[in-house]
Amino acid sequence: MATTTAPAAPTYKLPFVISASAAGTIIEWYDFYLYGVLAAFFSTQFFPKGNDTTALLASLATFGAGFAVRPFGAAFFGRLGDLTGRKFTFLLTIGILPTYAQIGILAPIILVILRLAQGLALGGEYGGAAIYVAEHSPDEKRGQNTSWIQTTATLGLLLALLLIGITRSSMSADDFTNFGWRIPFILSIVLVALALYIRLRLQETPLFSRLKAEGNSSTSPWRDSFGNAANRKLIVLALLGATAGQAVVWYQGQFQALFFLGTVMGVKYTDAYLIVGAAIVFATPFFVFFGRLSDRIGRKPIILGGCLIAAISYYPIYNLMVQFAHPQGVLATTGAAAGKFVGPDGVTPTVAQPEIMPLMVLVWIQVVFVTMVYGPIAAFLVEFFPARIRYTSLSIPYHIGNGWFGGFLPLIAAALLSATGNLYAGLIYPIVVALITVVIGGLYIRETRHVRIWDEVSGDATSAASPATG
Repeated sequence: MATTTAPAAPTYKLPFVISASAAGTIIEWYDFYLYGVLAAFFSTQFFPKGNDTTALLASLATFGAGFAVRPFGAAFFGRLGDLTGRKFTFLLTIGILPTYAQIGILAPIILVILRLAQGLALGGEYGGAAIYVAEHSPDEKRGQNTSWIQTTATLGLLLALLLIGITRSSMSADDFTNFGWRIPFILSIVLVALALYIRLRLQETPLFSRLKAEGNSSTSPWRDSFGNAANRKLIVLALLGATAGQAVVWYQGQFQALFFLGTVMGVKYTDAYLIVGAAIVFATPFFVFFGRLSDRIGRKPIILGGCLIAAISYYPIYNLMVQFAHPQGVLATTGAAAGKFVGPDGVTPTVAQPEIMPLMVLVWIQVVFVTMVYGPIAAFLVEFFPARIRYTSLSIPYHIGNGWFGGFLPLIAAALLSATGNLYAGLIYPIVVALITVVIGGLYIRETRHVRIWDEVSGDATSAASPATG
């Protein structure tokens, strides 16, 4: 009988594990939301002019396309999605991509190709980061430790808002429209280089090393994940009973709240960025709060509770947002936005006159919903799937949920608004999806808090990140 040798303990502390894992994930989200926040500018730069609504919808569709292919990237590239080198090419290229006026129809074609390529390359990013932290953590602190990774999406959006805001405020509106919007993309290359440097120092997780040493790792993750009926069921349940609802709550509470204020309500960008940015700052600690709470009371009640409360609260919250934004002219009935989203009557309204503090509180409440559904989700997904196929199986429902259900939310909401002229029509989609998750998750998802992932490798977390060195 062959003997196995226990893997050597890592030589760095758990905080380094978390920060190194988070580095690339923050940049991934920064990049995606950099595009999303600037979608209105892309609609005038890379798509034919003439119909602002059509151009904006096309720009949002391209935004969604990058998410649409991420499940395929997760399946086909696996751990390659953890490498940040591919981002260098994408970020530099989009920063210098010629406009529609310069190269015609090639501009939107190249933009879509770049989004698809990026989505494929980054399909494994989140799964790798979440698993890496989880497999360095003891069972009783997995929710708390992985919740730090959950802050990265929100911090990525905050970073995008910060750099865009600084760039926009440092130049004229015409200069930003013509070339200034490219600067945040090009600057992010520095962040990519830093993340790559940090990640080159990482070792394999002790749990996976032991799994491999014992000869229990999968030799065919695709077959073991998708060819096994029981595991296929787990993937579907994780998608419909957790990540789909989590995704729409995330996008509605942060990105869509920003879109609603700036592009629908006509709130000027400085006020909109301030409102959403401040709400994010004050709500971010709740990711760790709910992650830690999930170690005590379970992942399921917090995630599903967040989905349910959000679904019930969205309509009254957005009704109040309209009242406190004080939209001007025809805006309140057409859903038009200042200079960007023209309503059914073709009239462009004047800029809204928002009350900052009430709007900040309303967005903060939505971000707290986000922290409820997103804070414990990494720990839940890691515990929901066995170690030998965890990376592949976890990544698929996460990226379908966040890529398809969440990534296309801005497009679906804008299309519903454009078709109906009703300011609240876009809320139908996230409310319905969140409620579906509550029902399916409540009936069929098992609680995972007591799962001891180290039992799969005949041991405990004694090989987890060492307190010895930094």
